[in-house]
This record gives sequence, C-alpha cells and structure tokens, in this order.
Amino acid sequence: MSEKTPINYWKANVRIITICMVIWALVSYGFGIILRPLLAGIRIGGTDLGFWFAQQGSILTFIALIFYYTWYMNRLDREYDVHEEE
Repeated sequence: MSEKTPINYWKANVRIITICMVIWALVSYGFGIILRPLLAGIRIGGTDLGFWFAQQGSILTFIALIFYYTWYMNRLDREYDVHEEE
C-alpha cells in the first residue's frame, strides 16, 4: 500500500479525474462523432447507435461518471482520513 501523504492523495484524485475525462471524451467524441459512420448500421431505440451516443449516450455516461467519481472520492477520503464527519 502506498504512503498516505497529501501528494499521493492528489495524485490519486488527478488520476481518477483523468480517467473519467478520457472515458467521457471517448464516448462523446469517439462514438458520437469519429466512429459514427461505423456505428450507423447498428439500430437502438429507432435510430443508429452513433446518433444515440451523440444525443443520449454521452449524457448518460457523464451522469454515471459523476456517481462513480463521488463514490470513489468518498472511499479515497476515508482511506486518507480527510472525510467530513457526519
């Protein structure tokens, strides 16, 4: 296990933010724009999958990432003993 220093806490924080942003960019730009022609043949909800990702998938992914980030940061805060007392 790593040493519990403020530097390690912020490294973990920046790492999870970077991962979440890469996932969101992949879904938003990758699936919704760049890979849309490849996904055009796949139908979901009456439209092609690329359009669905551009209109709905990126938003739903963003909401899921918010919940994941909240859960992860609460766990990280408890691990580094910087959580708020309830």
